Amino acid sequence: MATAKNKQSGAGMVDISDKAVTKRRAVAEGTISFRARAFQTLIKQGSPKGDVFETAKIAGIMAAKSTPSIIPLCHPLSLEKVRVSFQKLHSKKAIKVTAEVLCLAKTGVEMEALSAVLAACLTIYDMSKWMGQDMKISQVRLIHKSGGQSGEFNR
Repeated sequence: MATAKNKQSGAGMVDISDKAVTKRRAVAEGTISFRARAFQTLIKQGSPKGDVFETAKIAGIMAAKSTPSIIPLCHPLSLEKVRVSFQKLHSKKAIKVTAEVLCLAKTGVEMEALSAVLAACLTIYDMSKWMGQDMKISQVRLIHKSGGQSGEFNR
């Protein structure tokens, strides 16, 4: 929560020095959808660039760890766990990407979970664009957050 002083003085990192260290957990998700032929090609033969899902998993983990480098004023955190997983939604010709981030800290890990999902989706896009550019990343959202003063959130 921003203090009156922070609101008056403009940009700056929020002072979290008085907050208690608690277990923080966030889960985010998003989807990347394809044309039918591209989806089937991805599932059956992958990409000439390599293993799409393993590469996207690594990209997601790296993005979670790098969040303070890409989101201004985000506090650097020592992450305890980052898990990125994929669900093939055959009827929708889409991949659902889910990221879970966990740490013991004074501030939450929502931005890290969201960054992980977006980086994984972008990596899938990059590794699949040889089949065409008609992919759509959508429904990126926080679905769970726990820990800290504001309590639990579930979508």
